[in-house]
Amino acid sequence: MHSGQRVTRLISVVKTLLFPFIPFVCLSICGKAETPWEHCYYQGRLRGLPESWAALSTCHGLCEWESRGGDGDDDRPDQMREQQVPGGVRRSKRSVRKPSVQTETKYIELMVVNDNEMVSLLLTVWISDVCIYKEQLNTRIVLVAMETWTSKNMMPVVEDPLITLQNFMKYKKDNIKEQSDVVQLFSGRTFHSSRSGTAYTGGVCSPTRGGGINEYGNVGAMAITLCQSLGQNIGMRWNNARNSAGDCRCPDAWLGCIMEDTGYYLPRKFSRCSVDEYIQFLLQGGGSCLFNKPNKLLDPPECGNGFVEPGEECDCGSQECARNGGACCKKCTLTHDAMCSNGLCCSGCKYERRGVVCRDAVNDCDIPETCTGDSSQCPHNVHKLDGYICDNSQGRCYGGRCRTRDGQCRVLWGYNSADRFCYEKLNAEGTEKGNCGPGPEGQGWLQCNKPDVLCGFLFCANVTIKPKFGDLQGEVTSFTLYHQNKYLDCRGGHALLEDGSDLGYVEDGTPCGPNMMCLERRCLPVAAFNLSTCSGSNFGHICSDHGTCSNEVKCICDRDYTGKDCSVFDPIPEPTVPTGPEKKGPSGTNIIIGSIAGAILLAAIVLGGTGWGFK
Repeated sequence: MHSGQRVTRLISVVKTLLFPFIPFVCLSICGKAETPWEHCYYQGRLRGLPESWAALSTCHGLCEWESRGGDGDDDRPDQMREQQVPGGVRRSKRSVRKPSVQTETKYIELMVVNDNEMVSLLLTVWISDVCIYKEQLNTRIVLVAMETWTSKNMMPVVEDPLITLQNFMKYKKDNIKEQSDVVQLFSGRTFHSSRSGTAYTGGVCSPTRGGGINEYGNVGAMAITLCQSLGQNIGMRWNNARNSAGDCRCPDAWLGCIMEDTGYYLPRKFSRCSVDEYIQFLLQGGGSCLFNKPNKLLDPPECGNGFVEPGEECDCGSQECARNGGACCKKCTLTHDAMCSNGLCCSGCKYERRGVVCRDAVNDCDIPETCTGDSSQCPHNVHKLDGYICDNSQGRCYGGRCRTRDGQCRVLWGYNSADRFCYEKLNAEGTEKGNCGPGPEGQGWLQCNKPDVLCGFLFCANVTIKPKFGDLQGEVTSFTLYHQNKYLDCRGGHALLEDGSDLGYVEDGTPCGPNMMCLERRCLPVAAFNLSTCSGSNFGHICSDHGTCSNEVKCICDRDYTGKDCSVFDPIPEPTVPTGPEKKGPSGTNIIIGSIAGAILLAAIVLGGTGWGFK
């Protein structure tokens, strides 16, 4: 604030953000759990700017993050205006009413862990990301839990971000019991990396890869870093060359885009390509948990937020609807005779009948969801249990996606997999030409055991100059082998993601023989995966032969069947066609009388004609 000048921020429709229900754990030496924050976090819009949004904290002085919503300059506090942060936050089939994956609202249930060097500003950061994801990706970020290490770090937090990420995922698996789609660590440690955080690409919903790590910074930088980490979790990728590639070019050269290495100020938008990568990730079966609406929001109950909370009968999902009411719901109370006001299984204020498809399957490994007849909400989004056969018996379902070597080669390089002999010959050598991964401490290469050759280095019939995803490490390998009177092309390459994953190896879950699947570059019997079985499944019969076993180990029954094991035949009655007033038409009696009269008339004409012919 300059001398004699008063600076005013007019924030209207401000909503206080209190989180009395969040599982909040402070882990100290004594193990004492506290709830240490004040009720001093707000979000709203700038008065007179309907497309704007603002996040505000008054906990320890005034901290603000805002956007005016247009393509013009961002209005930031003075300290944010002065700081230039390069882009990417671098330090130098359905029934009539079913929505698509784009139009259906998604939900990221987020848990945050703070190390003992990072204990403030998190809620303001979260509020900022809520606005970005909701407006640009139709995805709501719901904070479900928070954990703070007040005395010491509960795991090694080192300068190598990939090692810290691995340590954090192990800590998550062993110690974190709260259910969430993603867990993100905020640390006061400065990582040896060109970026302020990293996360597992496409790891959302995974118990072992659903997370990321982020550096401490000011509110703006932390908000964008978290946006980037969550973006990686939902299938977005970094690509340094993308900014010059046609439609992938970031439209804002000054601010840059969130997943791009461009711009000079903190970006606030995703590029078209980042959004497309998210949609493709969903269409390929990734992120299935994102379609599951949380049981409750941890914000204070509010009419108009789209969630039916205590004291409400309905919630049509907008402030305008909450004020003015709709056909089915007025001020969060159902209108006369209404059963529901919104939801994929609500039509004309009534529940959709049982069996109506509310969410189509997106691939061979997905399961369509149908309305239950007694709820307005579409059931949880589930997919087939790992191990199901897919792609005309060529692949196996794993993590909701159909895994084949052909499919992996096409996605990464644009061509089908190479001949089996390439794998048998080259992966058994254990050289840079073919192997089952790097040797101890990154030295040399591991030979594949003979049964595991189809789970090692990925060979394709042809490759492009560089992979479609990831950064090419080293050079593309290309070998020609002569086998059974023909020449075989065996080509591949190491394509590294930010999280250290190498896409140049055969994916887990890919078939490697009859009733065999790859796991960590070994070919194992399907039985070794310890896949659970659903009720009514034995001797090759799954769900009594009338259903599909889901990843939640529950039977999803075929039409006309029900029960936990789908053994109960319960046909769905066909919908009755509404009938109006009976249309008047010729009755059977009238038709008979008309026929007789017509016959008499015809006879008279014939006889008359005969009489006219003779005198």
